[in-house]
Amino acid sequence: MSAIVDPQTRRHRLTVQEYHRMGELGIFGEDARVELIQGELLDMTPVGSEHAGVVKQLNELLSVALHGKAIVAVQDPVVLGDRSEPQPDLCVLQRKGDFYRHAHPRAEDVFLAIEVSDTTARYDREVKVSLYARHGIPEVWLLDLQEKRLEVYHGPERGEYRHVDYYRSGLVSPKAFPDLSVDLEALGIGVR
Repeated sequence: MSAIVDPQTRRHRLTVQEYHRMGELGIFGEDARVELIQGELLDMTPVGSEHAGVVKQLNELLSVALHGKAIVAVQDPVVLGDRSEPQPDLCVLQRKGDFYRHAHPRAEDVFLAIEVSDTTARYDREVKVSLYARHGIPEVWLLDLQEKRLEVYHGPERGEYRHVDYYRSGLVSPKAFPDLSVDLEALGIGVR
């Protein structure tokens, strides 16, 4: 979803290292909500109350169920190559003793990335889910609040997910943690 640019105009794509340096220099305001996607700085949309509530609810459920097994990160960066550092709404990460204090997680650290979408479903689906597939994240959940649907992407191969499953109700389990069940009705996603 890049803007059309005059062919004579060159874009400067940032690296993750340059992006971090800009942050260290205070170029972004204290409350700035930006993420680096494919070398471009993108403003993140404001978080609505339904979106925030679903993220909090999932955070609590996942944190309790996975305590001691995985780390649940909320809206934290994940480094994907040299030019992307998205901030998924939630990530289930491999446990590390330092809790990623010395370096942000990378694709190989991620069991599951979750995007909660109220107004950004198309962007999340076409840009972010594709980015996660290209970097081999094994599973991505896209909770589309407007459509009241969960899309589960899994099996990345050659930069695309081989499988996409759609749910409007029932219980759903992450592939890495099949004993954990998420009730879509309790999240307000499913049909009651």
